[in-house]
Amino acid sequence: MDKRLEHFPNLVTMFLTRAREKGEAPFLWDKVGDEWRSISWSETARRVAALAAGLRRLGMKPGDRVMLVAENRPEWLIADLGIMAAGCVTVPTYTTNTTRDHQHILNNSEARAVIVSTQKLAKTLLPAVLFASTCNHVISIDDIITGQSPDVARFHLWESLVSGLADIGALEAEMATVKRTDLACLIYTSGTGGAPRGVCQHHGMILHNVEGCIDIIANDFGWDDEVFLSFLPASHAYEHSGGQHFPVALGAQIYHAESLEKLAANIEEVRPTMMVVVPRLFEMLRAKIMKQVDKDGGLPAYLMDRALKIEAKRAAGKSVPWDLPMDGILSLTLRRKVGRKFGGRIKAMVSGGAPLNPEVGLFFQAMGLTVLQGYGQTEAGPVISCNRLRGGIRMDTVGPPMLNSEVRIAEDGEIMVRGEQVMQGYWRNPEESARVLRDGWLATGDVGHLDAKGRIVITDRKKDLIINDKGDNVSPQRVEGMLTLQPEIAQAMVHGDRHPYLVGLIVPDPEFADAPDLAARLSAAVDRVNKDLSVVEKVRRFILADEPFAVENEQMTPSLKIRRHVIRAAYGERLDALYKK
Repeated sequence: MDKRLEHFPNLVTMFLTRAREKGEAPFLWDKVGDEWRSISWSETARRVAALAAGLRRLGMKPGDRVMLVAENRPEWLIADLGIMAAGCVTVPTYTTNTTRDHQHILNNSEARAVIVSTQKLAKTLLPAVLFASTCNHVISIDDIITGQSPDVARFHLWESLVSGLADIGALEAEMATVKRTDLACLIYTSGTGGAPRGVCQHHGMILHNVEGCIDIIANDFGWDDEVFLSFLPASHAYEHSGGQHFPVALGAQIYHAESLEKLAANIEEVRPTMMVVVPRLFEMLRAKIMKQVDKDGGLPAYLMDRALKIEAKRAAGKSVPWDLPMDGILSLTLRRKVGRKFGGRIKAMVSGGAPLNPEVGLFFQAMGLTVLQGYGQTEAGPVISCNRLRGGIRMDTVGPPMLNSEVRIAEDGEIMVRGEQVMQGYWRNPEESARVLRDGWLATGDVGHLDAKGRIVITDRKKDLIINDKGDNVSPQRVEGMLTLQPEIAQAMVHGDRHPYLVGLIVPDPEFADAPDLAARLSAAVDRVNKDLSVVEKVRRFILADEPFAVENEQMTPSLKIRRHVIRAAYGERLDALYKK
């Protein structure tokens, strides 16, 4: 059957269909000790059906919300599908959430149960459960020690639920009544500004995304036995749709990375064919590769220089025939070596979650790795558009709209989206829903235009635009992206709303942090960037951050975007003081 033409009624039916087709083939993998172990498609289906039956025995009713707090592991997807199979609504949350975050989501969603994976995660979750009037059940995947169990909730072991009786045939019949318009999950936005809001994602919203992704893979690459390596938070809409349900649709295998620190080793072991990546990881990998080449010097440095120059010509449409012999040599040497570091069979790496600096994308293209920059937001499932091989990849665009998606540009430049992937609204928040949903169109809050080939070009985020005291608009992401390409600068945020010029907050690269001439090195790096910036974009002064921006200090979201309002709260006075010097 041509999977491009399949139109499933809901996510669980899609999974059960693939499970019936794949049978005992391996599906979900994780590493136990030094060994990768798998769960088959058929066993996964049995556990999903058993969990659904177990949740019903606990009294869960259709439409009830069940919170899920777990790291990426096979049980995550089993829980997600099992919750939906019970007719309930998954409420995934980040493993980095504080007790206050959990309390907000529990109270806002009125979740009746929560599934938690480990003792460590239970430590921040359980105090929130004490103050959640509706949460009556806690299901632990691993054994957790609670001391004195709170009276407000009953505790259950995961194994006792997933090892129970499972009637997959009966479940298939039940799911035939679940429609694409029915609510599948509440995904709370990571909150780059303000309290997280619950985005109501219906089954069709995610299926629309999956169908659009399949359209790209089928037409641009073709697919066979695909292998995904999952490492971005599964609770994030990007990984939830692209790294969980998209592989299900393809009948692919999903490996779960051990950790970000072991990601490079896991890539070489697993040899994935596709990866869902955020720009920050690309930046880190680029810096690592360039440092190694600089260290090696000589021939490797020469080859990299030639590769970057050839790719720059190709991107500008100025390729010349006499570059072909060198292009062939690069494919047999530098590109082959870099390719092996990524497992040797990557078809494409998809970048999303935040803007990718075009220079970073061109770097990986020069290394022989296909990078497809996509664009979206949780309110759109999250994928709105993605670059395509057909029609040409342009790193300064995020590609054309996905299959069956409409995009228009409002009079003020805001990107508007319409299609099945648009959310039904924010959970119990009609005011905010009405603000962003206008006559069936989603107001994205992003500013941009369509190029001659219909690809979306994003120029900035409306709410992040810096407007200086003369009324000039400045894109902070563009300036920050250029700053962090300098080897001395790991992270940066610029500041200057209603001020005469921009100032910056800089986190030095750890390699240079202890250098006695650090200030001079950073000044030189900023001066290099300023040469390529307009007058209103130039960074005139800067200060150093006390510590790196991180998820742990709440200065970054779990998808590694900086939280400007948190950083400004910590450094605003010192940044404003730069204008008084």
